Amino acid sequence: MKAIMVMFDSLNRHFLPNYGNQWVKAPNFRRLADQAVTFDQAWIGSMPCMPARRELHTGRYNFLHRSWGPLEPFDDSAPDLLKNHGIYSHHVTDHQHYFEDGGATYHERYSSWEFARGQEGDPWKGQVGDPTVPDGSINRESPKARQDWVNRGYMRSESAQPQAQTFDAGLEFIQTNASEDHWFLQIETFDPHEPFFTQQAYKDLYPHKYDGPHFDWPPYARVDHPRDQVDHMRYEYAALVSMCDAHLGKILDAMDQHDLWDDTMLIVTTDHGFLLGEHNWWAKVIQPFYNEIARIPFFLWDPRCGRRGVRNDKLVQNIDVPATLLDYFGAPLPPDMQGIPLRDTVATDAPTREAILFGVMGGHVNCTDGHHVYMHPPTDSNQPLNQYTLMPTHMAERMPVNELQDMELADPFSFTKGVRTLKIPVPAESVRLRPESPMPKLLFDLHDDPLQEHPITDEAIEQSMRMHIAHLMVANDAPTEQFERLGLTDELAVVSDST
Repeated sequence: MKAIMVMFDSLNRHFLPNYGNQWVKAPNFRRLADQAVTFDQAWIGSMPCMPARRELHTGRYNFLHRSWGPLEPFDDSAPDLLKNHGIYSHHVTDHQHYFEDGGATYHERYSSWEFARGQEGDPWKGQVGDPTVPDGSINRESPKARQDWVNRGYMRSESAQPQAQTFDAGLEFIQTNASEDHWFLQIETFDPHEPFFTQQAYKDLYPHKYDGPHFDWPPYARVDHPRDQVDHMRYEYAALVSMCDAHLGKILDAMDQHDLWDDTMLIVTTDHGFLLGEHNWWAKVIQPFYNEIARIPFFLWDPRCGRRGVRNDKLVQNIDVPATLLDYFGAPLPPDMQGIPLRDTVATDAPTREAILFGVMGGHVNCTDGHHVYMHPPTDSNQPLNQYTLMPTHMAERMPVNELQDMELADPFSFTKGVRTLKIPVPAESVRLRPESPMPKLLFDLHDDPLQEHPITDEAIEQSMRMHIAHLMVANDAPTEQFERLGLTDELAVVSDST
């Protein structure tokens, strides 16, 4: 048995024909839907990039204990568990965050791995002089933006772009090992993450009038650009989605060519979506996490049951991916893994769970039961808040000394295997939230308002969702002070009394 996972980054499902889009050119995603089960209720867990990837390894939520960071020494990593079970795992990626301080423990969990350089501000090519930048370019003034323009100078053709090189490496692995057994391949591209850089052939799929400055990298902020610039940005993103689609098609071709459908699982998903002007916002980190960010595309082909071309409305998350892979290869699931193997759900539409959580460290704790989405805000102080980790890093740097001066050792959590972690206070001002204060409490009815344009008020539904949050937080062994931060101490008492 074999398995392939194709992982995109920042893929807004509203730009896929599988989820109702009528204008983005993505024929291979349509083709994928004919070959797999399409999930309509797939949701993020922890935001953003590396918190989501920790969940893809461990099968449990990250955001209630820690923000961005590496795998912990006590974490159970699915690729590691597969190796121990005799399954060879190979990771090909152009996602540079794996190789920064905040992600440096992930890639070695695989049997082997390859890295294609040059995405976004990856410090790849050295150039002392200023890079060539289009006149009037709208871009962020930062070292990352400067490095991005240096990198683009080495990507004059599609084959030179990291996405193409990542997929080519995946295809090489398939070609080499198609006749072998017991392997897992993870093909993971940073695209269509910003900046939305691609080749002219994909841009030509979306002809439109635009004579403004160069603009393919949206800020993490409110939309304050003219309508033509907003539309242009959406077309730039669509062009990159079409490039992703073209390379996905090569994987589907390889599945056909090597007769892999009979014995190879295929998972296609993303870590989260991206706002492209919806709700008058760009990007993904600043909350609330609307559907464009939180509700993700998810496709699964399981050769054991052979179901294809159907849709599934059960609640799933990426924490289910490691559980599904371990179950597929007959490897035991560790007791700390909270994801659900999706074998029965794919085969028979078996139910999964009543509700799920999603969020980011220090922000809303969000909950959905598939009908409603409830976004529960912190109290005005957003305190107390602590990080629990043995790997004190941020995205691309170690935590500075001043952040560590008040740390102490915490008691072990249920999943730390008896290990005490560092307990590091997080000041409220360091949490990246929306400018509004206090943060809004929001409830949406997805059946009546799928675009989440009209929040509703219903205390009975809100209380039911708060109880879902409390039960799920307790099950995740969330720090007690999280309930205080969120004003959910009464709900915690009810859950504690019931158990």
